[in-house]
Amino acid sequence: MKKIVALIVSVLFILSVAGLSFAAEEKAPAAPAEKKAVHKSAKKQVTGEVVAVDAAAMTLTVKGKKGDVALSADDKTAVKMGKEKKALADVKVGDKVKVKYTVKEGKNMAKSIALMAAPAKKHVKPAEPKPAEPMKPAEKK
Repeated sequence: MKKIVALIVSVLFILSVAGLSFAAEEKAPAAPAEKKAVHKSAKKQVTGEVVAVDAAAMTLTVKGKKGDVALSADDKTAVKMGKEKKALADVKVGDKVKVKYTVKEGKNMAKSIALMAAPAKKHVKPAEPKPAEPMKPAEKK
């Protein structure tokens, strides 16, 4: 009887040690997956009005729906108006833009800046006043 109890205890001990080793192996591959997600840059987009631009520092700030977004540009950043290529120096405060950017190391790096055509301002002429017609006398009864 003592031999059977000793055998059962030893089998349970071996199984528990083996279970712990399998659990430790399964957690190890999960850690590199988390690191890849951190290094992967998130692609984002903002559409709005330019509130600040510094061509020398290669930066611009766009006022979007969720607030101001500070962006950095580099030599690879494509600046276009329609199909026409432009430079960052052509972007002015007040321009409407659509910027596609990625977040790298905590910085918003612009990949493309699309200048939107300004809406044509309609010149509305003020209505010319009509000459006043003389009032008709009131009829007597």
